[in-house]
Amino acid sequence: MTHPSSHLAFDLGAESGRVMLGRLQNGRLEVREISRFPNGMLTILGHRHWNVFRLFENMKDSLRICVREAGAAPQSIGVDTWGVDFALLAKDGSIIGLPYAYRDRRTEGAMESFFRKMSPERIYELVGIQFLPLNTLFQLESMVRDLSPLLHVAEHLLFIPDLFHYMLTGIMKTEFTFATTSQLFNPLKMDWEDEIFAALGISKKIMQQVILPGTVLGPLNEETRHESGFPNVPVVAVATHDTGSAVAAAPGEGDDWAYISSGTWSLMGVESSKPILTEQARSANFTNEGGIGGAFRVLKNITGLWIVQQCRHAMPADQRKSYDELTATASGAPPFAALLDPDSPKFLNPLDMTAAIRDYCRGTGQRVPETEGELIRCILESIALKYRFVLEQLRQIHPHPINRIHIIGGGTKNRLLCQFTADATGLPVLAGPAEATSIGNLLVQAMAMSQINSLTELRAVVRQSFALDRYVPQNSEAWDRAFGRFLELQPI
Repeated sequence: MTHPSSHLAFDLGAESGRVMLGRLQNGRLEVREISRFPNGMLTILGHRHWNVFRLFENMKDSLRICVREAGAAPQSIGVDTWGVDFALLAKDGSIIGLPYAYRDRRTEGAMESFFRKMSPERIYELVGIQFLPLNTLFQLESMVRDLSPLLHVAEHLLFIPDLFHYMLTGIMKTEFTFATTSQLFNPLKMDWEDEIFAALGISKKIMQQVILPGTVLGPLNEETRHESGFPNVPVVAVATHDTGSAVAAAPGEGDDWAYISSGTWSLMGVESSKPILTEQARSANFTNEGGIGGAFRVLKNITGLWIVQQCRHAMPADQRKSYDELTATASGAPPFAALLDPDSPKFLNPLDMTAAIRDYCRGTGQRVPETEGELIRCILESIALKYRFVLEQLRQIHPHPINRIHIIGGGTKNRLLCQFTADATGLPVLAGPAEATSIGNLLVQAMAMSQINSLTELRAVVRQSFALDRYVPQNSEAWDRAFGRFLELQPI
């Protein structure tokens, strides 16, 4: 029998922060939630920001709860967050304002602005990242274009997990999986790309040294220990991009599977031993993000349950149904009454998501969904059809067959979407674990503490520890016809 090890994971998402305590013994991981707290974008003077100071207070509160409830201190702490966003720090290490949120309107037109400095083909050749207006590169370009005074006083750029590492330990580093999301990092050179920074007109000196996932950063600083009552344990740089942690915990075997990390966003892709930087991958807008053990996550961002979340938000508070109730209403609605492209710019951040969907359906000559069930079914069917669209693109650029799909993350709780995914793609779907991000975070900490020796062993622990739900494809002819209609909605 091996001695147990315990670890504490901070998994910070766009809607909430989750703090999970994991106990690993004899190849099995037990996980329990220590605390959960809300997160969300703040709108201040027309711009969207993250209240990182409130989040840090929540994190310290969670450390206090862990000390009080766990009985014994964990051996390490790890932090993962959503991607691309960053904070700027002055020369003295002080934080310059609240970080902007990736959905802020300041990036409008920034991609086109930067393309006048460097072609998309050259950018992709250097960094291999899909083009999204929210990427760090275009956030910085918007600041250069708009002559932001913050750039004149910024000495350091810290991505969001880097910032929390800094507040916990006083150490400034950037972890590999997060660096690769920024569109500033060359994965072949394993360094920040000089040509990109030269085109931006920003010094590369503001960036930090890049370290690999599983690196021990250092101990909690004295201030944090004093305020939280937490002992002097190390902070580990896990796969700090939440999708990196989630995919690490995907319980796949072999090389014939794809994954979908399903939540606010859906991240669909495969693992590869090296980046895929072909013209076909660029034209299909695939991204090459870092993974564990030198692997790369070749994937595409798909707008996921964000659309459902925003439809629910638009409902009157006294009439707002739970997500389970909304899904139940969708299951009884007529199939394929209307479809939409989840990645249409119309759904990025509208004032009223319900109105945006109805306007989209009206504008594309489809029946307009009126009831809650019709709206939610339209969204879920469309997300599943987008998965099929991306699957067919993956098969064109990836050398291995894809025979099954692993869905991980919070979206595994939506059983209707999981079934629709199997139906739309014609592949068996294995769903789980729901808390894959926290689990990956915890198990990479265990790797750093020499409790696990490889990614293969890590995934074996996941399979031994968590039950998976299996979904078998149904109604293939109806989904084939719907896919033909869906293709007509895709931009040329």
